[in-house]
Amino acid sequence: MPQINPSAPLKAFSDALAGFVSGMAEATAGLEAGGRHPASALHWRDGLYIAASETIETEEDITLSLPAGATEPAELVGRDPTSGVAVLRCKAAAASLPAAAEPVAVGQLALAVGRCASGPLAGLALVAEAGPAWRSMRGGLIDRRIRLSGGLDPRLEGGAALDAEGRFVGLLLFGPHRRALVIPAETVERVAAVLAEKGHVARGYLGAGLHPVRQKDLAGAMVMSLEDGGPAAAGGIQLGDIVTAWDGETLSGVRDLIRRLGPDSVGKSVRLDLLRGGQPASVDVTVGARPVS
Repeated sequence: MPQINPSAPLKAFSDALAGFVSGMAEATAGLEAGGRHPASALHWRDGLYIAASETIETEEDITLSLPAGATEPAELVGRDPTSGVAVLRCKAAAASLPAAAEPVAVGQLALAVGRCASGPLAGLALVAEAGPAWRSMRGGLIDRRIRLSGGLDPRLEGGAALDAEGRFVGLLLFGPHRRALVIPAETVERVAAVLAEKGHVARGYLGAGLHPVRQKDLAGAMVMSLEDGGPAAAGGIQLGDIVTAWDGETLSGVRDLIRRLGPDSVGKSVRLDLLRGGQPASVDVTVGARPVS
């Protein structure tokens, strides 16, 4: 009778992971950008790479370490701080990303793949959180919430998260307290397409300087300054107004209001509830597009 090797399933699993890393590594690059810590980037299409916006300090001195071993300069095409996605252009192409994954579930395995100057990087994690669409602190609409268990190499930021079949889950970022977050593939595709075409993603803009107000029975955003001819001034907002609600939804403060000024808010008319001189009021404001700096 043949002997049963109890390690065979584990070895097959290990070999499969190594195969996924090897395949994905051909689409990765090591990223050095303006003195920030080394990170990763992914070849998206036609010489365009995607990376984590936070890993790029300036628009100059950006280099990519490619699978063939060469180091090439890269140009920043555009970045979207609301989603954390940046697009770079490099004359040297690489393999393309694998097919997008189906939605992942809590407890499933996730494989992180990136690259440093000396070669590929990899890390194994669990999907610690999976949920519906959410807004970033800067108002970007992220199609799904995905958080991975901790302990991943910081150089993997900007790399790929893969599912257990080697499919592309999304772009790996590190949020507050080094939490490993994944910007899902559908968000990456949507944002990268706009950046490749326009160089930026429009963001909502009121043209008002705001200060948080938190009292026992009151929370909101006090208007401390107004831009002449800006959306807020044009809509009738005055200095000293306290904005308390957005389209009937109570605001908890300035950050809550800013979250609502995402790319999808541009051009929309919203009703802002106010306290003006201690009396309730409301105005309709058409959200503008933030000037490109």
